[in-house]
Amino acid sequence: MADPVFPFLSDTLNPFTAPALPLQVAPTNRVTKRLFVAATRMNDGKTTTCLGLYAAMQGIYPRVGFIKPIGQRFVEVRGQKIDEDSVLLDTIYNVHVPIESMSPVAVDGTFTRRFLKDPAPMLAELTDRICRAFDRVSWEKDFTLIEGTGHAGVGSVFDLSNARVASLLNAKVLLVSPGGIGRPIDEIALNKALFDKEGVEVVGVILNKVEPEKIEQIVDFAGRGLARFGVPLLGVLPKQNLLSSPNLSQIADEIGGRWLNPPPSKSMRRIQRVVVGAGTAKGVVDYLTPGTLIITPGDRDDIILAALSTHRQSGNGSIAGLVLTNDIVPHVQLAGLLARTDIPVITAQDECYTITSKIHGMTVKTSPEDTDKFPVIKQMILDHVDLARLLGSV
Repeated sequence: MADPVFPFLSDTLNPFTAPALPLQVAPTNRVTKRLFVAATRMNDGKTTTCLGLYAAMQGIYPRVGFIKPIGQRFVEVRGQKIDEDSVLLDTIYNVHVPIESMSPVAVDGTFTRRFLKDPAPMLAELTDRICRAFDRVSWEKDFTLIEGTGHAGVGSVFDLSNARVASLLNAKVLLVSPGGIGRPIDEIALNKALFDKEGVEVVGVILNKVEPEKIEQIVDFAGRGLARFGVPLLGVLPKQNLLSSPNLSQIADEIGGRWLNPPPSKSMRRIQRVVVGAGTAKGVVDYLTPGTLIITPGDRDDIILAALSTHRQSGNGSIAGLVLTNDIVPHVQLAGLLARTDIPVITAQDECYTITSKIHGMTVKTSPEDTDKFPVIKQMILDHVDLARLLGSV
């Protein structure tokens, strides 16, 4: 495919030649197209958008890089704090760059206090680390995707807001916001003001998690509203229940449960519905549809037996799992029956209401084990985002 993008030259000044001066753009060893993906709020779908965009870019450019300059959720990798999203993307796509360069700064619980005690040297160190990391992930790459963290102002407390980092890396910005008309436009305008202040261009907006029947209306009116601010609407992503459905492993972690009967593949047990077994067994059976998770005390033999019976009659397709509350384990004979099925069983200390509340309050993040989600995310971006217009603007 012909390259639709005209590259821009990157400043090669060292940002620490004069620490008192404003931050300069990142040094780079070659001209690399880059896009900074930010959001108006947390959990707006920024990481999902990056996953889909990265897959789409691989179909356009031979070599694609990725970096999340500042991360707030991290895991330990070879003794270093690495942002979870960088680990996720590298696991899925094998980015072919050092993982530590994909996540140069991890904000831990003492980070802000350490910065405020002595800001100048720490800012210089962080800026240098981000610039060098960007230079490394972009080496011999045709396109580099940069994932921000939260809204435009996140990181301002240590002088490295998303807007500032986008400016530092000489990147234009794509904003992701929840679907709607009034509230998203208000929040986009607020975020755009911060990017404008740093001299960063917002090249477009993607509205996420829109009910399919409302897409046409959102495209029309949100498009009109954004145009008044000079920002094009580049995509409207339909709500996908699959993407917001947790798997059993995530639920077990959320409720502090332990596996009594683990499934052959924990990640593929996706929860579509939660049923609390507090009434009669007959009442519960009426709700047992594929993807159902039953929450019930471990001494409710009637409900457990009803679940077993329904599961067998439906060809092992109705029960996604059982959560047994109050740390009550079924008696030996019933536990043996469960063990001879593929029904996953988790025991947890809390009672039914608390566990149900935790599950309904979960923020479902895509994990490396969610292999059923990746093709859906990629296709959603290909089908609903104007990639040609997006790439023509960076």
